[in-house]
Amino acid sequence: MTEGQQAAAEPVGPTDPLEPWPDTVSWQPVSRDLIWVELVQLGVTMVVLIGGVAIGWALVGHWLFGLAMAGLLLLLGWRIPVIIRAVRAWGYAERDNDLLVRHGLLVRRLSIVPYARMQFVDVTAGPLERAFNLATVQLHTAAAASDARVPGLRPAEAARLRDRLTALGEDRAEGL
Repeated sequence: MTEGQQAAAEPVGPTDPLEPWPDTVSWQPVSRDLIWVELVQLGVTMVVLIGGVAIGWALVGHWLFGLAMAGLLLLLGWRIPVIIRAVRAWGYAERDNDLLVRHGLLVRRLSIVPYARMQFVDVTAGPLERAFNLATVQLHTAAAASDARVPGLRPAEAARLRDRLTALGEDRAEGL
């Protein structure tokens, strides 16, 4: 077999069986503004925790409060780059018969939701998401464990995706 024939015989697509994200799919990323939403949530949580530890340290003066403060600051320094990478890992793809949703860094997760199995689609936006002009599309199926969500979408894209998923689910006549 020549080199050209051998190259043509090799499979196209992911060669790693543990790679859950097919290369043959056109992935749509979520908005990078989701990074800011996650960072603000982290910041608020850390202010409360660090404030509580600081008050305890000021009142009691025990060295363990200093250790707890250092631990929280290390956690904050580690969590910021993790949030940035985690948001970049989110994506979704619309195929003919199903919706693919991917996310995760250490544990990669690929959810494949057939349009025919969807029962309803929610679009939600909390106060912080609205401040950054974002929304989340939540897909509900008969099996509670198979629900998928796509955070960090612009409201217009979330509405378009909701309407498209609803129409495809009705066309398939099993779900919506």
